[in-house]
Amino acid sequence: MKLNYLLAPILLLVQFSFGQVVSEINPPQFIKTITFKSNSAQSELPILKLGESLSLEFDVLNGDEADFYYVIDHYNYDWTPSSLVKSRYLEGFDDQRIVNYENSFNTYQLYSHYNLKIPNKQTRILVSGNYMIKIFDDFGELMFSRKFMVYEDLTSVGVALRRSRNVKYIHQKQSVDITIASRNLNFINPKQTVHVMIVQNNNLSTAITGLKPQYTLGNQLIYKYDTESSFWAGNEYLFFENKNVRGANIGVQYFDLKDVYHNYLYTDIVRADRPYTYNPDINGNFQITALNTDNISIEADYTVIHFSLQHPEIFDNQNIHIYGNFNNYQISDNTLMIFNKFSGFYEKSLLLKQGFYNYKYVLVDNDSTIDEGAISGNFDQTENNYKVLVYYRSLGGIYDKIVGVGEASSILITN
Repeated sequence: MKLNYLLAPILLLVQFSFGQVVSEINPPQFIKTITFKSNSAQSELPILKLGESLSLEFDVLNGDEADFYYVIDHYNYDWTPSSLVKSRYLEGFDDQRIVNYENSFNTYQLYSHYNLKIPNKQTRILVSGNYMIKIFDDFGELMFSRKFMVYEDLTSVGVALRRSRNVKYIHQKQSVDITIASRNLNFINPKQTVHVMIVQNNNLSTAITGLKPQYTLGNQLIYKYDTESSFWAGNEYLFFENKNVRGANIGVQYFDLKDVYHNYLYTDIVRADRPYTYNPDINGNFQITALNTDNISIEADYTVIHFSLQHPEIFDNQNIHIYGNFNNYQISDNTLMIFNKFSGFYEKSLLLKQGFYNYKYVLVDNDSTIDEGAISGNFDQTENNYKVLVYYRSLGGIYDKIVGVGEASSILITN
């Protein structure tokens, strides 16, 4: 009887850990520029077809040439750990050292550039679904983690963008309609076996999940929600480029050389109360680029970017942060802007690798609620990218496959 009482809390702890939703871990300050590439796309949401390759790259700025190891885990559609044993979703082994790295060349900021490619001699992915890759140091401490998705092309996923059907938000929101069809799968009890995830601008933190098909027409599943599948439209991202650190670039007002180069951007303004202006962007992403280099991975330098925003000082438990895929849309002390009483602007400096960057300013409450439109505005004309992932677990199945991916741009939005 005493043994049962001792086992009870242990069993509860195990059940909790297996059912807990996983979150990505931010890297320490000495790890920068994490790019997760697939299908030649840099720094975007890594979604790859089963059998295709992907690469994870990052820079370490402490100059130690440290050893790093990777571990890959499989997850259900809702990012809880799946019941698959590792041998079912990986061929070979993980927990292997990342052997490909190079030191920076001809840069003011010294760093080591690491590059992990999968599949490799040790590791190959066998099944589709949600994955998390975790990077550990030589002492077994978790440095950071990133999500990625692997899909099988078993369904066609139609995606259509419409303005909000709620008249109150018709000029501020965009709604996503979905049609799923397949000749290879018979959707039995789709409200239980099929799940979708809608992602705006490759930002998993604002993804919509939990939608059920409203209609079934033959072997087609139809989703046409009024409000449940709608996103705030936002505004086009601001951007700058500093591929030449010694001269004027897009968005850069002037530069200075101290320990490294400093680039000072033009002061931005609040756009929420201004008319929408089309300004082509790359939907929050970034691209590493530098002039007069043969290998930008190790020859692009790090520069201190100085941001400034013309905005009255805020006193009501809200803060302004810089937002974008340059740090995986994470809100932290590193992105917090500080009000400068002498200049009258909110200011922040970030150490970033040379390139073309999208960013915007967001308002964040003390409970970490993010309002993307408070400073930038929300306009139905905004060009946004939407991706839809379809998860399917057959009756009796033990894991969630990703059986299709659809994509659309709101540049084709209709009423």
